[in-house]
Amino acid sequence: MALSEHEEALLQQMEEALYAEDPRFASRIQKTNSRGVGRGRVVAGVIAGVAGLGLVIFSAMSSVIWLGAVGFAIMVAGIVYAITPSKTKLAAVDADGTPKPRSGKAKAGTARQGTFMERLEERWEKRRRDQW
Repeated sequence: MALSEHEEALLQQMEEALYAEDPRFASRIQKTNSRGVGRGRVVAGVIAGVAGLGLVIFSAMSSVIWLGAVGFAIMVAGIVYAITPSKTKLAAVDADGTPKPRSGKAKAGTARQGTFMERLEERWEKRRRDQW
């Protein structure tokens, strides 16, 4: 179902407000083109699952129990590998929402001041002030 022009404009305004209010969060939830990214992972997992199943069947025919256990473990590991998403690191983001270049070490003097909870409380208070 397509959105009406009014709904599209409203959605665009909400997106712009999100980018303006919290660009780091907005950049983290931004959709990326993930088509074809996990294809190799699925193929490798399916191959491992089929190989494990083959070992289970072979061990049942030859009465080698330990080989069946190994085959079962390979089969389960392959299937789990195929269905779990790969872990990708999120890039750090500047205040305007653009990704920062990755560097090996943090520069001296760039550490944030205060504890996590203090910074969280600060942000909460800032948002409350901006709303009223």
